Amino acid sequence: MNIRSLTRGDGVVIGAAVVLFIASFLDFSSYDCPQGVDCSRFDSPNAWDSLGLLMSVFLAGVIGAALLIVSRAMPGRKVVGLDLGQFGAALTVFALWTAFWTILDVNSAGAGLILGLLATIVLVAGAVAGPMIPALKAPLVSPASPAQGVGAGQAPYGAGPGQGYGFPAGQQQQPYGAQPSQGYGYPGAPQQGGPAQADPAQAQQAQAQQPSQGGAAPAGDFTPFWFAVPVARPLYGEDGSPNPIAELAPGTWYLAVEQRGQSLIAQTQDGRRGVLQDTTGIQRG
Repeated sequence: MNIRSLTRGDGVVIGAAVVLFIASFLDFSSYDCPQGVDCSRFDSPNAWDSLGLLMSVFLAGVIGAALLIVSRAMPGRKVVGLDLGQFGAALTVFALWTAFWTILDVNSAGAGLILGLLATIVLVAGAVAGPMIPALKAPLVSPASPAQGVGAGQAPYGAGPGQGYGFPAGQQQQPYGAQPSQGYGYPGAPQQGGPAQADPAQAQQAQAQQPSQGGAAPAGDFTPFWFAVPVARPLYGEDGSPNPIAELAPGTWYLAVEQRGQSLIAQTQDGRRGVLQDTTGIQRG
């Protein structure tokens, strides 16, 4: 899984799940030791001594967090009719619900139960509010620049050595029908340092040749370019299927090979092509 596809909300979920797992090993309840009694021989139980509490609070929250993160790598996967992310969020809410009523039922809650309740609150907040709050939707890792995203001495994806068609700082290809150091489609254009003289016979010949040059691309032709998305966005199949075939991650450069209305046909690193429907805020290379 690409770590750059994770958001700050995902970071909150991962952190809360780690704290929740640690809390399962702490004391479930606390007690006051009477004076004159050696209480060192008494062990306070933890969540692992109660299977029902362990499964319904601690492991339910951890499993829910794992499903939320896995849904980033496998968008569109479902469990009992629910998306993996939705199912994971439901598990975290269930863990919080159980922890809340359990701590009310215990006379003297221990560190494990208190920390578990706090962890499930943060876990639910990250799972539910993460996709809605802009601050939590931001990438967990700042996107790298095109120069940083490509290793030293390596050509960018889809480009030959020393050049990149449409890639930042790459050498752009000459338009079809244009000669080096000449105007586009204009034979015999003046060279640098030469006088800008136009022979009437040459001008008429050039005008006669321009309509016959079918290879000359109109001004509205699409030119492939590299781009990055500000947040993780789904890539849908070109056949119009409603289920995503991949997810574009922030901080990774993708190649736009075609434009269809407001959408882009993008190509991933493994060669898959699909439709990027939401193109707002993309960063062109």
